Amino acid sequence: MTHRLSLTMRLTILFSLSSAVVLLGLGVVIWLAMDRHFATEDYVVLGDNIRLIEKIAKETPAERLPQRLQEMVDHHPGFVAQVQTAQGHKVYATKDFDFAIAFEVIPRDLASDDTFVWQQGEQEYRGMRAQVSAADPRIAPLRVVVGMDTKIHAHFMHAFRHSLAFYTALAVAASGLFGWWAARRGLVPLRMMATRAKGVTANKLDARMPVEAVPVEMADLAATLNAMLERLQADFRRLSEFSSDLAHELRTPITNLMTQTHVVLSQPRDAAKYREVLTSNAEELQRLGRMVSDMLYLAKMEHGITLPNEEAIDVAAEVQALFEFYDALAEDKGVNLCLRGQAKITGDHLMLRRALSNLLSNALRYTSPGKEIRVEAREQGGNTTIVVENEGEEISAELLPLLFDRFFRADKSRTRADSDSVGLGLSITQAIMVAHGGLVSAESSGGKTRFILTFPRHRNVGRSGGASGI
Repeated sequence: MTHRLSLTMRLTILFSLSSAVVLLGLGVVIWLAMDRHFATEDYVVLGDNIRLIEKIAKETPAERLPQRLQEMVDHHPGFVAQVQTAQGHKVYATKDFDFAIAFEVIPRDLASDDTFVWQQGEQEYRGMRAQVSAADPRIAPLRVVVGMDTKIHAHFMHAFRHSLAFYTALAVAASGLFGWWAARRGLVPLRMMATRAKGVTANKLDARMPVEAVPVEMADLAATLNAMLERLQADFRRLSEFSSDLAHELRTPITNLMTQTHVVLSQPRDAAKYREVLTSNAEELQRLGRMVSDMLYLAKMEHGITLPNEEAIDVAAEVQALFEFYDALAEDKGVNLCLRGQAKITGDHLMLRRALSNLLSNALRYTSPGKEIRVEAREQGGNTTIVVENEGEEISAELLPLLFDRFFRADKSRTRADSDSVGLGLSITQAIMVAHGGLVSAESSGGKTRFILTFPRHRNVGRSGGASGI
Protein backbone atom coordinates (compact mmCIF):
# COMPACT_ATOMS: atom_id res chain seq x y z
CA MET A 1 0.00 0.00 0.00
CA THR A 2 1.36 3.43 -0.94
CA HIS A 3 2.06 5.57 2.10
CA ARG A 4 0.15 8.82 1.89
CA LEU A 5 1.16 11.93 3.77
CA SER A 6 -1.32 13.42 6.18
CA LEU A 7 -2.75 16.87 5.54
CA THR A 8 -0.82 18.19 8.55
CA MET A 9 2.46 16.88 7.14
CA ARG A 10 1.69 18.26 3.69
CA LEU A 11 0.98 21.71 5.09
CA THR A 12 4.14 21.51 7.21
CA ILE A 13 6.27 20.58 4.20
CA LEU A 14 4.73 23.32 2.04
CA PHE A 15 5.21 25.89 4.79
CA SER A 16 8.82 24.81 5.31
CA LEU A 17 9.57 24.93 1.57
CA SER A 18 7.98 28.37 1.30
CA SER A 19 10.04 29.62 4.24
CA ALA A 20 13.21 28.11 2.76
CA VAL A 21 12.63 29.79 -0.62
CA VAL A 22 11.90 33.17 0.99
CA LEU A 23 14.89 32.98 3.35
CA LEU A 24 17.29 31.78 0.64
CA GLY A 25 16.08 34.50 -1.68
CA LEU A 26 16.57 37.11 1.02
CA GLY A 27 20.04 35.70 1.78
CA VAL A 28 21.08 35.85 -1.88
CA VAL A 29 19.88 39.46 -2.13
CA ILE A 30 21.86 40.41 0.99
CA TRP A 31 24.93 38.54 -0.27
CA LEU A 32 24.82 40.30 -3.65
CA ALA A 33 24.28 43.69 -1.97
CA MET A 34 27.28 43.16 0.30
CA ASP A 35 29.48 42.04 -2.60
CA ARG A 36 28.44 45.12 -4.58
CA HIS A 37 29.16 47.31 -1.55
CA PHE A 38 32.67 45.86 -1.13
CA ALA A 39 33.36 46.34 -4.85
CA THR A 40 32.29 49.97 -4.64
CA GLU A 41 34.53 50.53 -1.63
CA ASP A 42 37.51 48.88 -3.40
CA TYR A 43 37.10 51.03 -6.50
CA VAL A 44 36.87 54.16 -4.34
CA VAL A 45 40.17 53.20 -2.66
CA LEU A 46 41.78 52.46 -6.04
CA GLY A 47 40.61 55.85 -7.32
CA ASP A 48 42.15 57.56 -4.27
CA ASN A 49 45.42 55.70 -4.87
CA ILE A 50 45.52 56.78 -8.52
CA ARG A 51 45.05 60.39 -7.46
CA LEU A 52 47.89 59.95 -4.94
CA ILE A 53 50.12 58.53 -7.68
CA GLU A 54 49.28 61.55 -9.87
CA LYS A 55 50.15 63.91 -7.02
CA ILE A 56 53.49 62.19 -6.46
CA ALA A 57 54.24 62.27 -10.22
CA LYS A 58 53.58 66.02 -10.33
CA GLU A 59 55.76 66.76 -7.30
CA THR A 60 58.67 64.34 -7.88
CA PRO A 61 61.44 64.43 -10.46
CA ALA A 62 61.63 61.48 -12.83
CA GLU A 63 64.80 60.11 -11.16
CA ARG A 64 63.13 59.79 -7.74
CA LEU A 65 59.68 58.78 -8.92
CA PRO A 66 60.16 54.97 -8.66
CA GLN A 67 61.40 55.30 -5.07
CA ARG A 68 58.47 57.48 -4.03
CA LEU A 69 56.01 55.15 -5.67
CA GLN A 70 57.57 52.15 -3.90
CA GLU A 71 57.18 53.91 -0.54
CA MET A 72 53.57 54.68 -1.33
CA VAL A 73 52.78 51.09 -2.32
CA ASP A 74 54.51 49.75 0.80
CA HIS A 75 52.07 51.71 2.95
CA HIS A 76 49.05 50.00 1.31
CA PRO A 77 49.06 46.25 1.94
CA GLY A 78 47.43 44.19 -0.86
CA PHE A 79 47.88 47.07 -3.31
CA VAL A 80 49.80 46.61 -6.58
CA ALA A 81 50.60 49.16 -9.27
CA GLN A 82 52.38 49.59 -12.55
CA VAL A 83 53.28 52.96 -14.07
CA GLN A 84 54.63 53.40 -17.60
CA THR A 85 55.03 56.08 -20.15
CA ALA A 86 52.89 56.51 -23.24
CA GLN A 87 55.68 54.85 -25.26
CA GLY A 88 55.55 51.75 -23.02
CA HIS A 89 58.65 52.47 -20.91
CA LYS A 90 58.09 51.07 -17.44
CA VAL A 91 58.56 53.66 -14.70
CA TYR A 92 57.48 51.50 -11.78
CA ALA A 93 55.93 48.05 -11.16
CA THR A 94 55.24 46.17 -7.95
CA LYS A 95 58.05 43.73 -7.32
CA ASP A 96 57.45 40.03 -8.06
CA PHE A 97 54.01 40.70 -9.53
CA ASP A 98 53.12 39.79 -13.09
CA PHE A 99 50.77 42.27 -14.69
CA ALA A 100 50.46 40.25 -17.89
CA ILE A 101 47.19 38.64 -16.82
CA ALA A 102 45.80 42.02 -15.78
CA PHE A 103 46.64 43.55 -19.17
CA GLU A 104 44.80 40.68 -20.87
CA VAL A 105 41.51 41.64 -19.24
CA ILE A 106 41.92 45.41 -19.45
CA PRO A 107 39.34 46.81 -21.92
CA ARG A 108 40.98 47.82 -25.21
CA ASP A 109 38.53 50.65 -25.76
CA LEU A 110 39.72 53.71 -23.89
CA ALA A 111 36.14 55.03 -23.74
CA SER A 112 34.94 51.92 -21.93
CA ASP A 113 34.81 51.32 -18.19
CA ASP A 114 38.21 51.81 -16.49
CA THR A 115 37.47 49.14 -13.85
CA PHE A 116 38.04 45.42 -14.28
CA VAL A 117 38.50 42.19 -12.32
CA TRP A 118 41.04 39.41 -12.88
CA GLN A 119 42.05 36.15 -11.30
CA GLN A 120 45.73 35.57 -10.56
CA GLY A 121 46.45 32.16 -9.11
CA GLU A 122 43.96 31.58 -6.31
CA GLN A 123 43.52 35.27 -5.63
CA GLU A 124 41.02 37.64 -7.19
CA TYR A 125 41.96 41.25 -7.87
CA ARG A 126 39.92 44.34 -8.64
CA GLY A 127 41.75 46.79 -10.88
CA MET A 128 41.50 50.29 -12.35
CA ARG A 129 43.41 52.05 -15.11
CA ALA A 130 44.00 55.76 -15.64
CA GLN A 131 46.23 58.28 -17.41
CA VAL A 132 47.85 60.94 -15.22
CA SER A 133 50.12 63.91 -15.78
CA ALA A 134 53.70 64.25 -14.50
CA ALA A 135 56.11 67.09 -13.64
CA ASP A 136 58.74 65.89 -16.11
CA PRO A 137 57.48 66.42 -19.70
CA ARG A 138 59.77 63.62 -20.89
CA ILE A 139 57.64 60.98 -19.24
CA ALA A 140 54.26 62.71 -19.29
CA PRO A 141 51.58 61.53 -19.58
CA LEU A 142 51.82 58.35 -17.46
CA ARG A 143 49.64 55.28 -17.85
CA VAL A 144 48.73 53.80 -14.48
CA VAL A 145 47.30 50.35 -13.74
CA VAL A 146 46.50 49.58 -10.11
CA GLY A 147 44.96 46.57 -8.38
CA MET A 148 43.78 45.44 -4.97
CA ASP A 149 43.36 41.87 -3.77
CA THR A 150 39.98 40.89 -2.37
CA LYS A 151 41.26 38.34 0.13
CA ILE A 152 39.82 40.05 3.20
CA HIS A 153 36.46 40.56 1.58
CA ALA A 154 36.42 37.02 0.18
CA HIS A 155 37.18 35.62 3.61
CA PHE A 156 34.34 37.65 5.11
CA MET A 157 31.92 36.61 2.35
CA HIS A 158 32.90 32.95 2.80
CA ALA A 159 32.18 33.14 6.53
CA PHE A 160 28.96 35.03 5.85
CA ARG A 161 27.85 32.36 3.36
CA HIS A 162 28.35 29.59 5.92
CA SER A 163 26.55 31.60 8.61
CA LEU A 164 23.72 32.35 6.19
CA ALA A 165 23.33 28.65 5.33
CA PHE A 166 23.34 27.66 9.01
CA TYR A 167 20.80 30.25 10.12
CA THR A 168 18.63 29.63 7.07
CA ALA A 169 18.52 25.90 7.88
CA LEU A 170 17.77 26.76 11.52
CA ALA A 171 15.00 29.17 10.48
CA VAL A 172 13.49 26.60 8.11
CA ALA A 173 13.50 23.99 10.88
CA ALA A 174 11.87 26.44 13.27
CA SER A 175 9.34 27.44 10.59
CA GLY A 176 8.56 23.79 9.98
CA LEU A 177 8.03 23.18 13.69
CA PHE A 178 5.76 26.20 14.07
CA GLY A 179 4.04 25.29 10.80
CA TRP A 180 3.34 21.78 12.10
CA TRP A 181 1.95 23.24 15.33
CA ALA A 182 -0.20 25.75 13.41
CA ALA A 183 -1.46 23.05 11.03
CA ARG A 184 -2.33 20.77 13.94
CA ARG A 185 -4.19 23.58 15.65
CA GLY A 186 -5.88 24.71 12.44
CA LEU A 187 -7.08 21.21 11.57
CA VAL A 188 -8.63 20.52 14.97
CA PRO A 189 -12.14 21.33 13.60
CA LEU A 190 -11.56 18.91 10.72
CA ARG A 191 -10.50 16.14 13.12
CA MET A 192 -13.54 16.93 15.26
CA MET A 193 -15.74 16.54 12.17
CA ALA A 194 -14.01 13.23 11.37
CA THR A 195 -14.68 12.02 14.92
CA ARG A 196 -18.34 12.95 14.57
CA ALA A 197 -18.50 11.17 11.22
CA LYS A 198 -16.99 7.99 12.72
CA GLY A 199 -19.83 7.95 15.23
CA VAL A 200 -22.48 7.83 12.49
CA THR A 201 -23.97 4.34 12.27
CA ALA A 202 -27.21 2.80 11.06
CA ASN A 203 -28.58 3.19 14.58
CA LYS A 204 -27.23 6.69 15.07
CA LEU A 205 -27.90 8.93 12.10
CA ASP A 206 -28.83 12.04 14.09
CA ALA A 207 -25.22 13.23 14.57
CA ARG A 208 -24.48 16.56 12.89
CA MET A 209 -21.35 18.58 12.17
CA PRO A 210 -20.80 21.71 14.31
CA VAL A 211 -21.27 24.37 11.63
CA GLU A 212 -21.00 27.31 14.04
CA ALA A 213 -17.89 25.93 15.79
CA VAL A 214 -15.70 25.52 12.70
CA PRO A 215 -13.88 28.18 10.63
CA VAL A 216 -15.64 29.81 7.72
CA GLU A 217 -13.61 27.76 5.21
CA MET A 218 -14.98 24.52 6.70
CA ALA A 219 -18.51 25.75 7.36
CA ASP A 220 -19.64 24.90 3.80
CA LEU A 221 -18.19 21.40 4.14
CA ALA A 222 -19.91 20.92 7.50
CA ALA A 223 -23.23 22.18 6.11
CA THR A 224 -22.90 19.87 3.08
CA LEU A 225 -22.17 16.89 5.32
CA ASN A 226 -25.16 17.76 7.51
CA ALA A 227 -27.41 17.92 4.47
CA MET A 228 -26.06 14.54 3.33
CA LEU A 229 -26.69 13.04 6.78
CA GLU A 230 -30.22 14.41 6.77
CA ARG A 231 -30.85 12.82 3.38
CA LEU A 232 -29.37 9.53 4.56
CA GLN A 233 -31.44 9.64 7.74
CA ALA A 234 -34.61 10.35 5.77
CA ASP A 235 -33.84 7.61 3.21
CA PHE A 236 -32.94 5.11 5.93
CA ARG A 237 -36.13 5.93 7.78
CA ARG A 238 -38.12 5.44 4.60
CA LEU A 239 -36.33 2.17 3.93
CA SER A 240 -37.08 0.94 7.46
CA GLU A 241 -40.71 1.99 7.15
CA PHE A 242 -40.92 0.36 3.74
CA SER A 243 -39.52 -2.92 5.07
CA SER A 244 -42.01 -2.87 7.93
CA ASP A 245 -44.92 -1.94 5.65
CA LEU A 246 -43.98 -4.54 3.06
CA ALA A 247 -43.76 -7.27 5.71
CA HIS A 248 -47.16 -6.23 7.08
CA GLU A 249 -48.75 -6.10 3.62
CA LEU A 250 -47.41 -9.51 2.64
CA ARG A 251 -48.11 -11.17 5.96
CA THR A 252 -51.87 -10.63 5.86
CA PRO A 253 -52.63 -12.27 2.47
CA ILE A 254 -50.11 -15.04 3.08
CA THR A 255 -51.67 -15.73 6.49
CA ASN A 256 -55.12 -15.78 4.88
CA LEU A 257 -53.94 -18.20 2.23
CA MET A 258 -52.30 -20.54 4.75
CA THR A 259 -55.28 -20.42 7.13
CA GLN A 260 -57.85 -21.11 4.44
CA THR A 261 -55.76 -23.88 2.94
CA HIS A 262 -55.16 -25.59 6.31
CA VAL A 263 -58.86 -25.36 7.20
CA VAL A 264 -60.04 -26.78 3.92
CA LEU A 265 -57.52 -29.61 4.12
CA SER A 266 -58.36 -30.49 7.72
CA GLN A 267 -61.30 -32.66 6.59
CA PRO A 268 -62.96 -33.78 3.37
CA ARG A 269 -65.05 -31.09 1.63
CA ASP A 270 -67.39 -31.07 -1.30
CA ALA A 271 -66.33 -29.66 -4.68
CA ALA A 272 -68.24 -26.40 -4.20
CA LYS A 273 -66.32 -25.66 -0.98
CA TYR A 274 -62.96 -26.36 -2.64
CA ARG A 275 -63.95 -24.09 -5.53
CA GLU A 276 -64.92 -21.32 -3.11
CA VAL A 277 -61.60 -21.55 -1.23
CA LEU A 278 -59.59 -21.67 -4.44
CA THR A 279 -61.44 -18.60 -5.74
CA SER A 280 -60.64 -16.74 -2.52
CA ASN A 281 -57.01 -17.83 -2.74
CA ALA A 282 -56.83 -16.68 -6.36
CA GLU A 283 -58.02 -13.22 -5.31
CA GLU A 284 -55.32 -13.02 -2.64
CA LEU A 285 -52.70 -14.21 -5.12
CA GLN A 286 -53.86 -11.64 -7.64
CA ARG A 287 -53.45 -8.95 -5.01
CA LEU A 288 -49.95 -10.22 -4.17
CA GLY A 289 -49.09 -10.24 -7.86
CA ARG A 290 -50.26 -6.65 -8.30
CA MET A 291 -48.24 -5.62 -5.26
CA VAL A 292 -45.06 -7.24 -6.57
CA SER A 293 -45.65 -5.81 -10.05
CA ASP A 294 -46.19 -2.32 -8.63
CA MET A 295 -43.06 -2.58 -6.49
CA LEU A 296 -40.96 -3.64 -9.50
CA TYR A 297 -42.42 -0.80 -11.56
CA LEU A 298 -41.74 1.69 -8.77
CA ALA A 299 -38.14 0.50 -8.40
CA LYS A 300 -37.68 0.78 -12.16
CA MET A 301 -39.01 4.32 -12.18
CA GLU A 302 -36.82 5.46 -9.30
CA HIS A 303 -33.67 3.92 -10.74
CA GLY A 304 -34.32 4.91 -14.34
CA ILE A 305 -32.49 7.97 -15.70
CA THR A 306 -34.11 8.17 -19.15
CA LEU A 307 -37.66 7.53 -20.31
CA PRO A 308 -38.39 4.43 -22.42
CA ASN A 309 -40.01 6.56 -25.12
CA GLU A 310 -40.28 10.29 -25.65
CA GLU A 311 -42.95 11.80 -27.83
CA ALA A 312 -45.36 14.71 -28.01
CA ILE A 313 -48.49 13.83 -26.02
CA ASP A 314 -51.93 15.40 -26.34
CA VAL A 315 -53.06 15.51 -22.69
CA ALA A 316 -56.75 15.92 -23.56
CA ALA A 317 -56.70 12.81 -25.79
CA GLU A 318 -55.10 10.72 -23.06
CA VAL A 319 -57.58 11.91 -20.44
CA GLN A 320 -60.52 11.27 -22.76
CA ALA A 321 -59.29 7.69 -23.35
CA LEU A 322 -59.15 7.12 -19.60
CA PHE A 323 -62.64 8.59 -19.18
CA GLU A 324 -63.93 5.97 -21.62
CA PHE A 325 -62.23 3.24 -19.58
CA TYR A 326 -63.64 4.47 -16.24
CA ASP A 327 -67.01 5.56 -17.62
CA ALA A 328 -68.86 2.41 -16.52
CA LEU A 329 -67.43 2.56 -12.98
CA ALA A 330 -68.18 6.29 -12.71
CA GLU A 331 -71.76 5.75 -13.92
CA ASP A 332 -72.19 2.93 -11.43
CA LYS A 333 -71.09 5.24 -8.58
CA GLY A 334 -73.10 8.18 -9.89
CA VAL A 335 -69.98 10.32 -10.49
CA ASN A 336 -69.64 12.71 -13.43
CA LEU A 337 -66.30 12.97 -15.32
CA CYS A 338 -65.38 16.40 -16.75
CA LEU A 339 -62.41 17.57 -18.86
CA ARG A 340 -61.38 21.19 -19.32
CA GLY A 341 -58.52 22.75 -21.25
CA GLN A 342 -55.92 21.63 -23.75
CA ALA A 343 -52.19 21.05 -23.29
CA LYS A 344 -49.26 19.15 -24.75
CA ILE A 345 -46.24 17.64 -23.04
CA THR A 346 -43.19 15.64 -24.08
CA GLY A 347 -42.81 12.25 -22.40
CA ASP A 348 -43.83 8.60 -22.38
CA HIS A 349 -47.56 8.28 -23.01
CA LEU A 350 -47.88 4.88 -21.24
CA MET A 351 -46.29 6.27 -18.09
CA LEU A 352 -48.46 9.41 -18.26
CA ARG A 353 -51.57 7.28 -18.72
CA ARG A 354 -50.63 5.19 -15.67
CA ALA A 355 -50.07 8.30 -13.54
CA LEU A 356 -53.44 9.78 -14.57
CA SER A 357 -55.12 6.38 -14.13
CA ASN A 358 -53.84 6.17 -10.55
CA LEU A 359 -55.22 9.63 -9.78
CA LEU A 360 -58.60 8.95 -11.45
CA SER A 361 -58.93 5.59 -9.70
CA ASN A 362 -58.13 7.25 -6.39
CA ALA A 363 -60.62 10.06 -7.10
CA LEU A 364 -63.38 7.60 -8.00
CA ARG A 365 -62.77 5.71 -4.78
CA TYR A 366 -63.28 8.77 -2.56
CA THR A 367 -65.74 10.96 -4.53
CA SER A 368 -69.18 11.19 -3.01
CA PRO A 369 -72.09 9.89 -5.18
CA GLY A 370 -73.64 12.56 -7.37
CA LYS A 371 -70.44 14.68 -7.35
CA GLU A 372 -67.99 15.46 -10.11
CA ILE A 373 -64.37 14.61 -10.95
CA ARG A 374 -62.80 17.43 -12.93
CA VAL A 375 -59.53 17.18 -14.92
CA GLU A 376 -58.09 20.48 -16.09
CA ALA A 377 -55.06 20.86 -18.38
CA ARG A 378 -53.37 24.21 -18.90
CA GLU A 379 -50.10 25.76 -19.96
CA GLN A 380 -48.86 28.66 -17.90
CA GLY A 381 -45.44 30.21 -17.53
CA GLY A 382 -42.86 27.63 -18.46
CA ASN A 383 -44.85 24.65 -17.20
CA THR A 384 -47.74 22.43 -18.20
CA THR A 385 -50.15 21.64 -15.35
CA ILE A 386 -52.72 18.84 -15.06
CA VAL A 387 -55.14 19.11 -12.10
CA VAL A 388 -57.33 16.18 -11.01
CA GLU A 389 -60.00 17.45 -8.62
CA ASN A 390 -62.73 15.53 -6.85
CA GLU A 391 -65.43 16.43 -4.33
CA GLY A 392 -65.52 14.43 -1.14
CA GLU A 393 -64.15 14.16 2.35
CA GLU A 394 -61.19 16.48 2.92
CA ILE A 395 -57.71 15.21 3.80
CA SER A 396 -56.20 16.75 6.92
CA ALA A 397 -53.20 19.01 6.42
CA GLU A 398 -50.84 16.81 8.45
CA LEU A 399 -51.59 13.82 6.18
CA LEU A 400 -51.04 15.61 2.84
CA PRO A 401 -47.20 15.28 2.88
CA LEU A 402 -47.56 11.53 3.59
CA LEU A 403 -49.89 10.69 0.72
CA PHE A 404 -47.04 9.75 -1.64
CA ASP A 405 -45.32 7.37 0.81
CA ARG A 406 -45.45 3.68 -0.02
CA PHE A 407 -48.35 1.72 1.53
CA PHE A 408 -49.67 4.88 3.18
CA ARG A 409 -53.28 4.78 4.36
CA ALA A 410 -55.07 7.33 6.44
CA ASP A 411 -56.62 4.41 8.29
CA LYS A 412 -53.93 3.41 10.78
CA SER A 413 -55.60 0.07 11.46
CA ARG A 414 -54.77 -0.87 7.84
CA THR A 415 -58.08 -2.63 7.33
CA ARG A 416 -59.02 -3.10 3.70
CA ALA A 417 -62.48 -2.01 2.76
CA ASP A 418 -63.93 -2.74 -0.63
CA SER A 419 -60.76 -1.63 -2.38
CA ASP A 420 -57.99 -3.71 -3.88
CA SER A 421 -55.52 -0.86 -3.46
CA VAL A 422 -52.20 -1.68 -1.80
CA GLY A 423 -51.16 1.95 -1.22
CA LEU A 424 -48.63 2.23 -4.06
CA GLY A 425 -50.57 4.20 -6.68
CA LEU A 426 -49.56 7.67 -5.53
CA SER A 427 -45.94 6.55 -4.98
CA ILE A 428 -45.84 5.31 -8.57
CA THR A 429 -47.34 8.57 -9.76
CA GLN A 430 -44.65 10.53 -7.94
CA ALA A 431 -41.90 8.32 -9.45
CA ILE A 432 -43.34 8.85 -12.94
CA MET A 433 -43.31 12.62 -12.42
CA VAL A 434 -39.70 12.50 -11.23
CA ALA A 435 -38.80 10.51 -14.36
CA HIS A 436 -40.34 13.34 -16.42
CA GLY A 437 -38.46 16.00 -14.46
CA GLY A 438 -41.71 17.27 -12.91
CA LEU A 439 -43.46 17.06 -9.58
CA VAL A 440 -46.80 16.12 -8.04
CA SER A 441 -48.52 17.83 -5.12
CA ALA A 442 -51.83 17.59 -3.30
CA GLU A 443 -54.25 20.14 -1.86
CA SER A 444 -57.47 19.62 0.12
CA SER A 445 -59.84 22.38 1.16
CA GLY A 446 -63.46 23.47 0.78
CA GLY A 447 -64.67 19.90 0.38
CA LYS A 448 -62.42 19.37 -2.64
CA THR A 449 -59.15 17.47 -3.07
CA ARG A 450 -56.78 18.36 -5.91
CA PHE A 451 -53.78 16.46 -7.21
CA ILE A 452 -51.55 18.67 -9.36
CA LEU A 453 -49.09 17.30 -11.94
CA THR A 454 -46.56 19.89 -13.09
CA PHE A 455 -44.45 19.18 -16.19
CA PRO A 456 -41.62 21.54 -17.20
CA ARG A 457 -41.79 22.99 -20.70
CA HIS A 458 -38.13 22.06 -21.20
CA ARG A 459 -37.86 18.69 -19.53
CA ASN A 460 -34.77 17.90 -17.41
CA VAL A 461 -35.03 14.24 -16.54
CA GLY A 462 -33.19 12.98 -13.52
CA ARG A 463 -33.52 11.34 -10.18
CA SER A 464 -35.10 13.19 -7.38
CA GLY A 465 -32.85 14.02 -4.49
CA GLY A 466 -35.51 12.90 -2.07
CA ALA A 467 -36.37 9.57 -3.68
CA SER A 468 -34.90 6.48 -2.21
CA GLY A 469 -34.46 3.40 -4.33
CA ILE A 470 -35.56 0.06 -2.91
